[in-house]
Amino acid sequence: MMELVSDVGPAPAQVGAVLVLSPGGDLGAEAVRGALADRIRGVPRLRQRLVGTPLGCGRPVWIDDEHFDIAHHVDTVRCPSPGDEHALLRVAAEAVTRRLPADRPLWSATLVTGLAGGGCALVVVFHHVLADGMGGLAVLATLVDGVTRPPPRPFPGPRPTWRRLAQEATAARMRALTGLARLPASVGDALAELRPGAAPLGPRCSLNRPVGPRRRFGVVRADLDRVRSVGRARGATVNDVVLAAASGALGTLLAQRGERVDHVVASVPVSGRADAAVAQLGNQVGVIPVRLPTAGRPLDRLASIAVATRARKTGSRGASAALLAPVFRGLAALGVLRWLIERQRMVTTFVTNLRGPGAPASFLGSPVAEVLPLTAVTGNVAVAFAVLSYAGTLAVTVTVDADAVPDAGLLVDALRDELDAVTRAAPGVRRPGP
Repeated sequence: MMELVSDVGPAPAQVGAVLVLSPGGDLGAEAVRGALADRIRGVPRLRQRLVGTPLGCGRPVWIDDEHFDIAHHVDTVRCPSPGDEHALLRVAAEAVTRRLPADRPLWSATLVTGLAGGGCALVVVFHHVLADGMGGLAVLATLVDGVTRPPPRPFPGPRPTWRRLAQEATAARMRALTGLARLPASVGDALAELRPGAAPLGPRCSLNRPVGPRRRFGVVRADLDRVRSVGRARGATVNDVVLAAASGALGTLLAQRGERVDHVVASVPVSGRADAAVAQLGNQVGVIPVRLPTAGRPLDRLASIAVATRARKTGSRGASAALLAPVFRGLAALGVLRWLIERQRMVTTFVTNLRGPGAPASFLGSPVAEVLPLTAVTGNVAVAFAVLSYAGTLAVTVTVDADAVPDAGLLVDALRDELDAVTRAAPGVRRPGP
């Protein structure tokens, strides 16, 4: 439950996605609400809420919400004029920063009508404790048309008794004791992933200041095949290409502010799971801090970053989660977690990369034109990048604290320029003439 105790900032630890829907199907409010009510029946967590347990019975547990009502989770709003992407992203920012009620399942969906061109959008928001990025994708995959969904189970199920909670808590403690023999290896794997001292501290810069409650989003797109091709030609991954573009964009933004830095440090989440199933959501995510140079040609930065990320990978992906979780819980219990994360200098930005579906999908007969990821900023990290591939397009959502980064448009433009510069180097892409 690290994500729950870490939710100490002025904005909730909530993430999500925007499904942009082209005209073509029945996207009336009642039809959308009915479809979601039916399709989430195979996703138990979406009809469960977190409750505390009696003393000695372990951490909070998920139980079926016997008062579940889809109307509490699905809303409809009209996009403000002119109904363009900027207006849609403002609606998404309001949705993702609106705290979800703790006494209900921790998710919401907002149908946004009135988009330019006649389309709609579905903004889906989760609290991070409900699912990590992979789990969120698994949930979204059950909402679209034409997929096989898990069979629904009896609902609501019985609440666990005090005796059962106590037995499960005791069993968990026994497993922890029997696992002490593996503790040195587990800590070793975690430290190998985090590599404390291997990555330098982030520079002192204006991007590291305590964030407030307001968010702004911007989106940059790139052709996935070109990104993959230019990365493969240089021994790099798609994520390496995005890291190189993000570092250059951050360097440009800081230079415009009169600040000169030669590097930034990105925290890159690493999932400990190969895949996620909707029957067992949750979080098992470690992090790798990576030093990113901000100066030099994009391809030179890419080569340097590819070497650095290869060196940081370990055989136990996400191993650092087992070390970070108890540390964060302990700091939260002492009441110092927010104070510390608002003053840290280890990380300049967050960069999250998820592989979405390669084939186009639809929702109630309307084509899903694109899927835009929504992520959070927290502590004193005022900028984050969320990357999601869908149907051959790579979408990079830039998330900023609206007060710390009023010049977000400059950052988005710089990121677009950086990605363009890299993808022009893809094999088979003709360079413009002089």
